[in-house]
Amino acid sequence: MDKATEVLLEALKQALAEPGEQRLYRSGKLDGLFASRSSASGEAASRAVRDGLLEVIRTEVKGKTTTEWVRLTPRGVDFLHEHESPLRALQDLRAVLQANREGMPVWLVDVQGQLQALSRQLAQEVQRWSHRLDALSQQVEQALARLEEVAAPPNGRVGVTWGTEALAYLDRRRASGAPGDCPLPELFAALRERGVELSIAAFHDGLRHLHEGKGLHLAPFTGSLSDLPEPEYALPEGTTMWYYAGR
Repeated sequence: MDKATEVLLEALKQALAEPGEQRLYRSGKLDGLFASRSSASGEAASRAVRDGLLEVIRTEVKGKTTTEWVRLTPRGVDFLHEHESPLRALQDLRAVLQANREGMPVWLVDVQGQLQALSRQLAQEVQRWSHRLDALSQQVEQALARLEEVAAPPNGRVGVTWGTEALAYLDRRRASGAPGDCPLPELFAALRERGVELSIAAFHDGLRHLHEGKGLHLAPFTGSLSDLPEPEYALPEGTTMWYYAGR
């Protein structure tokens, strides 16, 4: 992984851990996602904005100094998941195990041809390692199966055509290190990013269905309603305003 990508991943993790708008660059003692506009840091920041991983919310100009304020996008969460998720690591491990198993017979024949005196001992060692690889491969397959089941549970496919995609996004977000539940405006934006044509009313109906089917849980906004950002995405129920979704 090149230096710019490492810097980019660290910045996206920070943006995910601290929801809301943040400075794109640090300024003196003021925090920011990237250290400077030069070298790997500047390259990573430009890439984040250019590729839609970070969205510029507002810009402040004071004299010759311009300060950009940004927030993480659903595409940024997906980028983090693709590079950091345990599912990706397990898939890579499975490929390595398979390559070793396929290469073992060729390696065994070559060694037996050169070292006839050690053939019996060598065969026994190879057999022991084969059993270990079989056991480890089975554990990896079971872990992958569990993760894939979580990513697309039955509740997400019944009655809500976009349910599986919504639940998969929540899984990717959690696997990427998000500290809490997902705000409903972010989840709606993530679905639209994936090409789901969806009205807010249909979004609310689907959330109720997934919540009742225990595919996801809803959490309320606990602050003052006057401070509620993008209130049109909140799901009212009696005196409660559901505003967050989690797995």
